[in-house]
Amino acid sequence: MASLQQSLKQYFGHDRFRDGQEEIINQALLDRDLLVIMPTGGGKSLCFQLPALLKKGVAIVVSPLISLMQDQVMALQDNGINATFLNSTLDYTEVRRREEAILAGKIKLVYLAPERLVSEKFQQFLQLLTSTVTISFFAIDEAHCISEWGHDFRQEYRQLRQLRFRFPNIPLMALTATATTRVQKDIITQLNFKNPAIHRFSFNRSNLYYEVQPRQKRTYQQLFNLIRRLDGSGIVYCFARKTTEDLASRLTQDGISALPYHGRLSDEVRSNYQNSFIRDDVRIMVATLAFGMGINKPDVRFVIHHDLPRNIESYYQESGRAGRDGDPAKCILLYNPNDEYKINYFIKQKESIQEQKISYQQLKKVIEYAETNYCRRIIQLSYFGERFRGDCDGCDNCLNPKEFEDCTIEAQKFLSCVARCNEKFGIKHIIEVLRGSTSDKVYKYGHHLLSTYGIGKDKTVEEWEYLGKSLVYQGLLNQTEDSYKILKLNKDSWEILRQKKQVKIAVENTNKNRVIHEYHPKALEVELLMQRLKKLRKKLADQENIAPYVIFGDSTLKIMAQMQPKNLKSLAKLSGITEYKLNKYGHYFIEEITYFLNEENLTVALPTTTQMKTLQLYQQGLTIPEIAKERGFAVSTIITHISELIELNQSIDIDKFVLSKKKEVIVNTIEQMGDQSLKTLKEKLGDNYSYDEIKLVKAWYKRMKN
Repeated sequence: MASLQQSLKQYFGHDRFRDGQEEIINQALLDRDLLVIMPTGGGKSLCFQLPALLKKGVAIVVSPLISLMQDQVMALQDNGINATFLNSTLDYTEVRRREEAILAGKIKLVYLAPERLVSEKFQQFLQLLTSTVTISFFAIDEAHCISEWGHDFRQEYRQLRQLRFRFPNIPLMALTATATTRVQKDIITQLNFKNPAIHRFSFNRSNLYYEVQPRQKRTYQQLFNLIRRLDGSGIVYCFARKTTEDLASRLTQDGISALPYHGRLSDEVRSNYQNSFIRDDVRIMVATLAFGMGINKPDVRFVIHHDLPRNIESYYQESGRAGRDGDPAKCILLYNPNDEYKINYFIKQKESIQEQKISYQQLKKVIEYAETNYCRRIIQLSYFGERFRGDCDGCDNCLNPKEFEDCTIEAQKFLSCVARCNEKFGIKHIIEVLRGSTSDKVYKYGHHLLSTYGIGKDKTVEEWEYLGKSLVYQGLLNQTEDSYKILKLNKDSWEILRQKKQVKIAVENTNKNRVIHEYHPKALEVELLMQRLKKLRKKLADQENIAPYVIFGDSTLKIMAQMQPKNLKSLAKLSGITEYKLNKYGHYFIEEITYFLNEENLTVALPTTTQMKTLQLYQQGLTIPEIAKERGFAVSTIITHISELIELNQSIDIDKFVLSKKKEVIVNTIEQMGDQSLKTLKEKLGDNYSYDEIKLVKAWYKRMKN
């Protein structure tokens, strides 16, 4: 029998397992019940797909959305793996044909919705299946849907509890990307697991960059500028349906392909729009929360939240749709404090007072995330019960750290008050005592008699609250995970009280220093080849009517562009290349790489030192005015640098500086008038076109003609 590593390469083209995958797969092969909580992009699917191929019989996979199961089956089939799905898109004849193939032992994985799985008619089919080819195990994907405490509870998932009673000897595997401790316990209880192996991984996704920007009054312009500076596919999440339509329409008018997505569109339209996005026919999806779980697109490079999400779990899920391939991606929240009032309105519509209370607590946590001066991952991960010390090097606060002030004396006052209140109260009560409140609660517990009563009148409630939260963020004070959020002293707390430890609190830093990353000329050649390989991949995908990533992921194309294999034997050694895909697509990509390397005009003139410095800042996403400010030059000088870099065939996207419809008009004018001066072209084009725009397009046109 082949080793697990050999099977991994044979079926999926990977050279090694990701963290935890091998142990999970080994336990699945031993017929253990399994609960797997693994963040998006961690490789959950492989944990049930590979054992399904190695075990006798067929694996039954429960998936909540039609689009999700169809995408996964398509990807498996393109790896030469016998997988199928059964759902409402198939007519009776096709369902019967697929069921016959399953009973004949020709299929290793069957994807279906929970409603079909628990239906009486399908249960009869499963009973027949157990007595013929056998069922290897049941895999329940998106398992948080089974819990009423999960962020996306679905009543039909609750019926899956029948599986253990009807098939007591068949192992169960539940998988999800997000599950609090409460949800984990509920999943185990509902599915009646037998001595399950629980695999819970860190929720930290280090490839994602998190940033919060104040939402400006000219929000569309802010969003448009952001998208123009970012590369690749992106999702923009909005609170309201009308906003999705308005933004998608304006982006399209301004030359950025975009589509709206919301719950009031017909199923057919939503499906068509989603396919357009997945297959790279459209770059941006502007969506409400109706768009999400069914997206199996690994190469989303950014997610922007136009409005404040309702809770941390939703934000983690939605922002987590970026970078599922493990490559760097950006998650940006445009924050306006007034969003709180909109969300409060919807919370008040809930009938249950308890649900309202929970929703208010969740909203408060999101606001805390948006307003913190500390590492954003501290707040995000604490929601899932995970301690994180900060310094993630992957959020705006860590990359642009705030200045720190010595607040040891204030911290000693705060911690002393916590101690004198016997560590039985939360931040709000401690602040009331410090500020000398005359509230009934303070007098009820006799806290007006404490030595710390009223010693903090010199600071506002907000200042004390920020100090208390800062102590918790830094691990200098503990806070219980229940709804009461009781403060508890720890070892560090006592060291502060005994004057053995200083406390420094972050404040806004107006002097932010930007790090300049080193530029490597070789990276240009790799980037140019990468773009060529992407175009080839898209062409092949369109011919087969599949998503481009199904052929090869971006990470595999990047390795091809870096290693530049000259033959199929060399290509076969790269990660992500299975024997099946090598035979099916290999010669196309070898041909493209060979053609690229043999081109006569491949040599690219290198920029001068000053041009290179401008190029470095451009590659970091700065606008032309920002580059000019950073370098201490006039904007016109930077425009000249950019124009020269374009002519030198450097990798610069002119669409980030000039709208595509304007570029088209300028090009037509140049073709009509010939190589005229900027002044002559400007007189012809009129006041709607600036000298800078004409200069950039003229450089781009010259490069394209050469």
